[in-house]
Amino acid sequence: MLTTPMDFRIEEQSIDILSEYGQVPIALEVKSRFHVELVDNGLGGIRLVEEPVDPPYIKNYDHSGGPQRWTRRTWDLSRWIVLAAYREQERIGGAIVAFHGEGLDYCEGREDLAGLWDIRVRPEYQGRGVGRTLFQRAETCAKQRGCTQLKIETQNINVPACRFYARMGAKLGHVHLYAYRTEGLDEVQLTWYKDL
Repeated sequence: MLTTPMDFRIEEQSIDILSEYGQVPIALEVKSRFHVELVDNGLGGIRLVEEPVDPPYIKNYDHSGGPQRWTRRTWDLSRWIVLAAYREQERIGGAIVAFHGEGLDYCEGREDLAGLWDIRVRPEYQGRGVGRTLFQRAETCAKQRGCTQLKIETQNINVPACRFYARMGAKLGHVHLYAYRTEGLDEVQLTWYKDL
C-alpha cells in the first residue's frame, strides 16, 4: 500500500453513471475481524476485540451485481450524489451520498441525516488521501443539503473501514448482531455516525 500523496480531482456526477462507478473494485482481503463481546449480556457494555481470521478470505461487496443493481430497486435515487475521484483520466475511487427518499429507509426517515452509502478506492491508490478526500467531500455535500449527521454502515469483518471511519471522527452508534442472519452471513453490522 502506497502512502505518498498524489494529485487527483473529485467530480460530482449523475446517478446514471453507476456502471462506470462500479468499475472501481470494492473487494478486500479479510485478515481480521472485530469479535463483539457483550459484557454482562450487554448491561456492562460492548467491547470490540480484534482477532485474526484463519484462513483469510476475500469479501467482495459487489458480488451480487454491483452499483448497477441499485437502479433496479424501487428506491428513489434522484437525490443521491455520486462523487468520482480521477487521477488524470483514470477513475481511481468514488463515493455515494444518499438522502432520504421513497423505498429505502437508510436515512431513518430523517431529512437531516445523509448516508455514506458507498466509498471505494482502487487498491493501488489506497493510503494516498483519496478515501479521506472523498469522505470530506461527502460531508460537505451533506452539509450543503442541510444535514446535521452522516451515517455509515459497515461490518465487523471490515476492520480497515472501521479504523478509517473512527479516524475521520465518526462514532460507533449501533451494533446489530443479527442484521445478516437471513443472508446466512456470520457478520455483525456496525453503524457509524459523524456529526456535521
